[in-house]
Amino acid sequence: MEVSLILNFLNSILLQIPGISQGQLGSADPLVKGMIPSAFGILGIAIGLNLFNAVIRKKMVDQNKLRRLMKETKAWQKERMAAFRAKDQDKINEINKKSAYMNKMNMELMQMNMRPMMITFIPLILIFYFVLPPLFAYTVAVSPIPLNFIPGGYFELTCTAEKVISQPNICKHENEIYFWAWYFLASIAFSGMIMRVTKTTMDLS
Repeated sequence: MEVSLILNFLNSILLQIPGISQGQLGSADPLVKGMIPSAFGILGIAIGLNLFNAVIRKKMVDQNKLRRLMKETKAWQKERMAAFRAKDQDKINEINKKSAYMNKMNMELMQMNMRPMMITFIPLILIFYFVLPPLFAYTVAVSPIPLNFIPGGYFELTCTAEKVISQPNICKHENEIYFWAWYFLASIAFSGMIMRVTKTTMDLS
C-alpha cells in the first residue's frame, strides 16, 4: 500500500477519535457556500497536499535506493514462498540464512518511509483542525449509496437516516458525505496519479 494512503487513513481515523475531534468537523456558517464549490475546493486542497507530500518524499528519500531495496526484499520473499510450497527444506534453510539481513533491509525501508511522514503529518492535522473547518460545511457532497462499510458506527463517511434526525444541523439528507471524508476519498483517488507524475511511487511494475 502506498505510504500516502496509509497516512490519509491514519489522519481520518484520528478525526473520529472522541476527545480529539469534538463532533464532525466543519461549520454551520462556512466561508465557502454551496456543495459544488466546497467539493471542488476540497478536491483542490487534496491534490495540493498530495503534491506537497510527494515533493517532500522526493527530496528526503533516495528513490533509486528505495526501489532497489524493495526489489531485493520482494525477490527474497518470492523465493522463500516458492521453497515453502515445494517443501524444499535445503532451499528453505539456505534462504533463512539471509533472514537477519532481510529484516535489516525491511527496517531501513520503514525508516526511509517514515522520515517524510514525520514532516507532513503534523501540518496536515493542523490544516484539518484550524484551517478547513471554518471554510467548509459539515457535508460537501452527496453519495448515491451509503459509504459506511464498517459496522458499529465507526469511520462513517456519509450521513445516516438516524443522523439526519438526531443531527439536523450537520446532516440535511441521507448519504451526504462529510467534508473530511470527501477529502479522504479525493486524496486516495489522486495520490497514485500524483506519485507516478512525481516519480515517487512504490510500484515496482
